[in-house]
Formats: sequence, C-alpha cells, structure tokens
Amino acid sequence: MPKVHYNLPGGETRPVDVPSGESVMKGAVNHGVPGIVGECGGQLTCATCHVHVAEEWTDTFAPADEEEADLLDIVDDLRPNSRLGCQLLVTADHDGIVVDVPNG
Repeated sequence: MPKVHYNLPGGETRPVDVPSGESVMKGAVNHGVPGIVGECGGQLTCATCHVHVAEEWTDTFAPADEEEADLLDIVDDLRPNSRLGCQLLVTADHDGIVVDVPNG
C-alpha cells in the first residue's frame, strides 16, 4: 500500500498508508490528518482539501482541470504546486509521496 507523507504546518509529518485508487484527501480524512477537511466529500465544491504537492511529485499527476483550477483560485497560499487532494488519486507509483498541508 502506498505511503503518503503529510507535512503539517507545525513541522510534524504524518505518514499514512493510502490504498491505491483512493485520493490524497480521503487518506487524510480517514486518518485524522489535521488541516484537510474534505467538507464536500471530494465533489469539487469546497477546496478544503488544498495541499502543496512536493515539487518532485507534481508531474506524477495529470494537470488540474478547469474546474479544479477555478476552485484553487479561492484558496489561501496558492502556489504553482497547489492541488486539491480530492483530485489526486494515489497509485503504487506514489509510494513515498510528500504533500504539505497549508496553514489555516
């Protein structure tokens, strides 16, 4: 099972086993990772699963589509590597991936 490393704003890292096919958001919510709420359940309506994908992992996902990009426009701390965790489906190739959970 791929391991996703969630870097929290205070410096703590939470490694979580996330089943292949599950989203970065769902893995965080299921394991109580603070800062990732997933309020809409992955329906692309809330942006409460905003993460920064570590630079070396950004190209392992397809680029954000227009709907995701529109939601990202409303997040705080928007960066080139900002993504919505609900749109990032984990595969075996993502074992060891690192995502940063933004402040607030």
